[in-house]
Amino acid sequence: MQVRVLGFGVMKDWLGASPVQVDLAEGATVAELLENLRTKAAHAYPAGNLLQGIAMSVNAEYADQKQILRDGDEVGLLPPVSGGCADSPPPDILTLLTREPIAADKMLVAAKQGADGAVVAFDGIVRNNTRGRQTLYLDYEAYEEMAAKQMDRLAAEACVRFGVRHVSMVHRLGRLAVGETSVLIVVASAHRAAAYEASRWLIDSLKKSVPIWKKETFVDGAVWAAGEAFPPELALGPEGSHAS
Repeated sequence: MQVRVLGFGVMKDWLGASPVQVDLAEGATVAELLENLRTKAAHAYPAGNLLQGIAMSVNAEYADQKQILRDGDEVGLLPPVSGGCADSPPPDILTLLTREPIAADKMLVAAKQGADGAVVAFDGIVRNNTRGRQTLYLDYEAYEEMAAKQMDRLAAEACVRFGVRHVSMVHRLGRLAVGETSVLIVVASAHRAAAYEASRWLIDSLKKSVPIWKKETFVDGAVWAAGEAFPPELALGPEGSHAS
């Protein structure tokens, strides 16, 4: 059988090309695929260092290494992202990946309704430096199908967990200049405490579980930004295996 492997962020460099078509025996697992890639892929970096802490997906859903693959499956190699849910989003949710500038002011106004006592916005902006290095621009990329699903789930969970009425969550992709909005989260609620708590939880959760990566280009070079660690049940350990 044959599966399609997608690398994201630094994993794209390690694979040498993305996507990669890999032939496997029927009934092969994600772990067997990973071993196949470890021996055959173009090694830009020591594999052990790269594989530690990554997560895996199958058909845009997080996957355990024991999962059995089927012909035509799409497997993602997901480095840490820079980055009880409802089955479907409640009606008053907006999540979006876009390559267009984010209209923060318009989204803030659109979120307001008469029943709201508070609207809280988190506006993530491209700054002009990182750890003293002058930034020229950022490039954001995503596993778009999977990222859209994860954003829907986070927004839905925030509505249930914090009792807020509305969530908007928009993330830019592509090249962003200094001063542009990279991510905007707007939460509307009857009470300010719930809106604040939901907004903080959403950005923290997005950075840990939504597969979006950024490459920072400075005046003296470029690097993939180190991301937030995946939860232990998703991340690979030092030997390329999930934590038990």
